[in-house]
Amino acid sequence: MKRLLPLLLAGSVLAGIPAVAQNTAPALNYDGDINFLKTPNDVYLGEVGGVAQNSRGDIFVYTRTGHPFMSLGGARYFMHGGSQLFQFDRNGRFVKEIGKDLYGFMFANQVRVDPQDNVWVVDQMTNMVIKFDPQGRQVMLLGRKAESVNVPFRANPGVIPGGGEGGGAAGPVGAGRPQDIFDRPTDVAWDAQGNTYVADGQGNSRIAKFDKDGKYIRSWGHKGAGQGEFDNVRSIAIDAQNNVYVADGNNHRIQVFDANGTFKSQISNLGNPQAICITPGADQFLFVSNSNPPGDIDTAGEIYKMRLDGTMVGKFGKAGRSAKEFGTVNALDCKTNNSLLVGEIVNLRVQKVTLR
Repeated sequence: MKRLLPLLLAGSVLAGIPAVAQNTAPALNYDGDINFLKTPNDVYLGEVGGVAQNSRGDIFVYTRTGHPFMSLGGARYFMHGGSQLFQFDRNGRFVKEIGKDLYGFMFANQVRVDPQDNVWVVDQMTNMVIKFDPQGRQVMLLGRKAESVNVPFRANPGVIPGGGEGGGAAGPVGAGRPQDIFDRPTDVAWDAQGNTYVADGQGNSRIAKFDKDGKYIRSWGHKGAGQGEFDNVRSIAIDAQNNVYVADGNNHRIQVFDANGTFKSQISNLGNPQAICITPGADQFLFVSNSNPPGDIDTAGEIYKMRLDGTMVGKFGKAGRSAKEFGTVNALDCKTNNSLLVGEIVNLRVQKVTLR
């Protein structure tokens, strides 16, 4: 029966039937280096929202640190700062800070690098996804920061109030507005044609798709527990066949869609999948973090390695503060099948993991 289980899992995914990952997965041997990144004496990492590498091996860390500022004047409220984007070389040596004091940096949630080595930052509280070119110049913005003065939204008759910044929106709760206005976005990914997919996932519960020039195409998903519905979209990744993998955290599953948002399958029994990544190349693997819940950071914490069809390869790690332990993993970067960079919120660090 054990020999048949991977085939059954693969068949269930291909048939569109939910796949269940083995929580009794074998333990994988691994090393963890918590001192890989070397910062100057006056530079510190805060809660690591995101970590990513480019094609040269340069490492980018988007971290909740820095200095928030605010001013109050009449009914107006302003705030910026609070997060920083750092660059390191492939050996972990500090290179520079990118976007210092940028208006869109407030609450770091993710950083990703696209196939052209552009660096994309996802900021949860400014509701912005910011694209930098390989030289660190800002070249595109998706979404926008909230207005200083809130303008009430007046819905048309028959419109169902729903998610989305600023009030109601057509459609069910959590669907967001059908455009490039986000409510606490969490992640970003790209398909082979260069289209951009944004996980608009904390305030809203949807995936928003844009073309390579940043023009809105479509979105799918809303608050719920059914197929194609989400309860807190944590992370997103896309494989070589343009299948979209969505970490549906509070529903304890990963849902898989085609590039148009059509539901294909789901992988469950993974705990709280807060961070995912897919390795490049012809033989791709999916890494999933069962991140510790904020209210009990001494539980869970393991990371799973599996095939894209849901077949479990193994797992490693647990909750903790030492090397080879994890404290609320919010970011995974996997450029090879056996090497990862792990961004931890609770432990304020990036850990380099090597599977043996």
